[in-house]
Amino acid sequence: MKVANIAEFKNHLSEYLAAVAAGEEVEIRKRNAPLARVVPIRASGRNRTVLGCGAGTVVVKADLTQPMIPPEDDSRWTSNDF
Repeated sequence: MKVANIAEFKNHLSEYLAAVAAGEEVEIRKRNAPLARVVPIRASGRNRTVLGCGAGTVVVKADLTQPMIPPEDDSRWTSNDF
């Protein structure tokens, strides 16, 4: 594990982050007292989503190419909008 005071950590941030990305932990200290620890994020595992798992679960009950509110029912619509 690497150890760095705040000023050193700030001045060499990219180097410490590269070490963390490589799997190493970095302890940050304030006046030589431990303050924080930067650790790499462990992979949570494989995505378990199966493509097509929701097939057949949606029912479309209207024509999706037509507006939901007919133009004559909404004063905001004009014949030029279509």
